[in-house]
Amino acid sequence: MKNTLAILALIILAACSNEQKEYLTLKGKLIQHTSGDIVIQGRNFTKTIKVDVAGNFSDTINVIDGVHNLIYNKQRTALFLKNGYDLSISFKGADFSEGIVFTGIGEETNRYMENKKAFLKSDKSNPKSYFKLNEAAFQEAISATKLQLETWTNNAPKVDSLVLKADIKNNNLFIRYINKSYKKAHANMIRLAKGTLSPTFVNYENNAGGTSSLDDFKGKFVYIDLWATWCGPCKKEIPFMKTLESKFHGKNIEFLSISLDKKSAYKTWKKMIKEKEMGGVQLIADKDFASDFTMAYGVTSIPRFVLLDTEGRIIDADAARPSDPKLAVLLNELLR
Repeated sequence: MKNTLAILALIILAACSNEQKEYLTLKGKLIQHTSGDIVIQGRNFTKTIKVDVAGNFSDTINVIDGVHNLIYNKQRTALFLKNGYDLSISFKGADFSEGIVFTGIGEETNRYMENKKAFLKSDKSNPKSYFKLNEAAFQEAISATKLQLETWTNNAPKVDSLVLKADIKNNNLFIRYINKSYKKAHANMIRLAKGTLSPTFVNYENNAGGTSSLDDFKGKFVYIDLWATWCGPCKKEIPFMKTLESKFHGKNIEFLSISLDKKSAYKTWKKMIKEKEMGGVQLIADKDFASDFTMAYGVTSIPRFVLLDTEGRIIDADAARPSDPKLAVLLNELLR
């Protein structure tokens, strides 16, 4: 009887020890830490973890299993967190770009996600890198990428199934989108290639009064910003656009901002121009996203930028954003 009770006690103890904890432990070391704490942010969830002067931190957190943001001094990166994890991380406090080192329970999944970031930052994740290729080169490139993505997911036995399932689904959607979009996008890239005449627009309302057409600006370089008042990323570019306009004021270039707002947002457009003291030439398209000019450029998302030469020929149909330092360098070269 005593032996039976002892065995039962061991079974119960083992069962209890195998139960997933209702929390995870997250700890680590920040190299070159100066100031600031770690913030873990999920859906309807925020947790601040104190970092000591030596850069060490440790805490327990109850989470809903899934992807969370790790935020440190305005930098952020994705972590997969799950109750039961005992995860240790380390990174240089000054920069996430050099990567994060993971150890402990949960390391495999997070290392997988970290390695995937390299792909997402490469040309292989950029549809334009496929669309510019001829048919034979395209088929070779997309097949190689498909094989690479499948190899990653097929050789990740310790990666959490939630991450793998989502990744496999996203990979399939990506490959399907590239294959489906190639012919039309490739034709558009040829039609909008450097040196070809730009599609035009006529009599767009000018916030300063009257109307303006693209031909009005021939003789000058033209940098076009396609945006809308409801577009968050568009609004983030406004301060950078104003800086560019100031830097190149008096030079042989016009900065055109063309709003793709609907007619119902007309007053909002006028108000935002005034409140944000937006410079340059402020126009509004005649039919928002359905405008001939917008459709000719194949615009499906904004902000979108276009750079034209003094003859109205395309320099770049998908130009760098104002916030990209490379743009100012290019404009300096053009305006010498």
